[in-house]
Amino acid sequence: MKKKVTFVVVIIAILIAGYVLVSKFGSGSKEEASSKEQWSTSKYLEKVDTNYSLELTKKLTTFKSNEKLGYRPSGSKAEFAAGEMLASEFKKIGLKNVTKDEIKVDGWEFEKADLTYVDKDNKSHELVLGGYQVNFVTDGPETFEVIYAGKGTKQELANLDVKGKLVLIDINQRDEWWINYPAYQASLKGAKAVLAAQQGGYGEIDPEALNAQDICGPDDAPAFSISRKDADAMIALMKETGQQTLKVTFDAKSVVEKDVKSYNIFGEIPGKDKDSIILLSAHYDAYFDGFQDDSSAIGLLAGVAKGLIDSGFQPEKTIVFVAQAAEEWGISNTRYDWSTGAYNQLFKARPEWQDKAVANINFELPAFEHTSADEIRSVYELDQFLTEFAKGVPAVEGVYKDGISVVSPLRTWSDDFSYSLGGIPSLRNDFQDSDFMKTHYHSQFDNESTYNEKAFRFHHNLYGMLVAAYDNTAVMPLDFTERFKAMKETINSDADIAAGTDPQPLLEAIDRTIATAQKVTDKVNKINADYKAALVAGDDKQAKKLLEENKEFNNKLREIYRDAQESLVKLTWEDVQIFPHEHAQNNLEAINKSLESLEKGDVKTALDNDLFLVDNNWYAYSFDRETFDFFTNQVLDQPADRLSWGHTRVVGHEDLYDVINSLQEKYDAKDPKVDSEIGALRTAAENQKSLLKTTIEQEVAAITAIEGKLQVIAE
Repeated sequence: MKKKVTFVVVIIAILIAGYVLVSKFGSGSKEEASSKEQWSTSKYLEKVDTNYSLELTKKLTTFKSNEKLGYRPSGSKAEFAAGEMLASEFKKIGLKNVTKDEIKVDGWEFEKADLTYVDKDNKSHELVLGGYQVNFVTDGPETFEVIYAGKGTKQELANLDVKGKLVLIDINQRDEWWINYPAYQASLKGAKAVLAAQQGGYGEIDPEALNAQDICGPDDAPAFSISRKDADAMIALMKETGQQTLKVTFDAKSVVEKDVKSYNIFGEIPGKDKDSIILLSAHYDAYFDGFQDDSSAIGLLAGVAKGLIDSGFQPEKTIVFVAQAAEEWGISNTRYDWSTGAYNQLFKARPEWQDKAVANINFELPAFEHTSADEIRSVYELDQFLTEFAKGVPAVEGVYKDGISVVSPLRTWSDDFSYSLGGIPSLRNDFQDSDFMKTHYHSQFDNESTYNEKAFRFHHNLYGMLVAAYDNTAVMPLDFTERFKAMKETINSDADIAAGTDPQPLLEAIDRTIATAQKVTDKVNKINADYKAALVAGDDKQAKKLLEENKEFNNKLREIYRDAQESLVKLTWEDVQIFPHEHAQNNLEAINKSLESLEKGDVKTALDNDLFLVDNNWYAYSFDRETFDFFTNQVLDQPADRLSWGHTRVVGHEDLYDVINSLQEKYDAKDPKVDSEIGALRTAAENQKSLLKTTIEQEVAAITAIEGKLQVIAE
């Protein structure tokens, strides 16, 4: 990547000096500044206190809705009490202007789910179940029958009488489907509730692990989590006794209430500039103890704040520390039911932050060494800045032997994605590439036993230093070339030409934009290098001049960044970030491959390898049309406020339900007649060709507009 020599030299000089940053001078001269106390990251590193952060983490885990399991869900009494404690703690460590922002969420109280049964030896077994965000309340212990239904698919439910029963199923939410599909499928058949046992995917740490996830469905299709150990024992008992059902007593209280109050808590380290803020965030709702996710992140959030305050940090920008509510779940009956607190904070409670925040640093699961290289996952535009910054972060012996890796783009699983859509360049300490996701994540085994002090300390060091690095930028350190380089790599020119769409105008628009964006990047780097040099020299007058001269330039950077987020950030039906053209391009590839197979009479390959890749049609294989349509329409036919950060992010939908079900009936046929299916898929291919053409035209227009705005500020 091409960089201005002056930028690199200054950055390296600052890093070698330990990011020596002059105390935030008033209107004095260089001579006056030299007599004032100086601040350096070494002072911060000396003040970092992971013991404080650990104790706060442990304190947070004591707030619980379910006395046996924990849980601190959206809008619950436990979440409210935790928020009150955090507001008090923020004041105690010295944060200013501590504020509780009220937001509206759907609330969930999960008090208990206790199941008892008697085995063939007349021995009683008392089980504790985990919960999902549903309404299910018994009148004390009530008697039910449990029936085992495999994975709970339409095929496995077809010959079972599940009406009024608790349906025990196996589930793998990482590799197959989310809990909402079998739960809704069973409810359509009259089941009282689903009892889901992990069969890989999550909770793999122990056969006794329970699991919890956001339900992504309606609150009247109940589901609970049962351990693999307990489920296997019940299944074995039914087999041994030759009974299809098992009589149990169930005592449960899980209540969802719409539109309740919740609170995001924030405090500040005030800077000279009240209109330029750096946001640090973590969420304080949790499943089970949620030690890593996200109690330790709140510990890190407060620990960084305390370290900065105790070290005498006096920032140029205002540093805002936000404890977010309702991250795990916060809206009933929508595909996008998580990150509710952050979305409401930015788009409802504090929309003015969209024009003030220069950065969002979000914390997730930070007291565990997830990978050998600590991953900072960010928006594309921050890659250069973060890569340079990372070179100066001191190692902590015993963790992250491979240093720091900067990866893009953001994923949708945490609050930083919501902030990024609001025009705030965002990042997080990443966790999703870790085995922790399969083993401990969202289970009762996410507890203090997972604590790694060295990893925790490393993140305190890294993100305190990053705050200081951000604070010493005059303009947002954005490099737009990275997004467009990544976009160019996703274009399959041969496939697009075969589809009757010429990708050349898009490629040319991208190339022009990269060239212009590089000029803007060079200008950004020069401004920030000069600004840092002025601060190091104690030349407050020059620093102020640079800030004032480049205020409008910075506003334009934000505007261009927001334009890119609005027009170029789309999602698959599995919530993966893509560029707009990838939707139809990927669908076309899968449809065309399936057509090739079917034209050879090969139904198996079409079904097993290709058709399930088109939009959300994987679910057509295993669930009724009513279930498939319900969750499709959740995305296509809901108002914007219910779709929140997912609104307009899915480009379209190709419905192959009938084709797939027809082919399933012919799966083992020796000479299958598939003319009608081929015809339907050819129509689908034409639909996707038209969508691809339209999408690329829209991308060209959007990129051309962005390039024009870049051109204005490039000189």
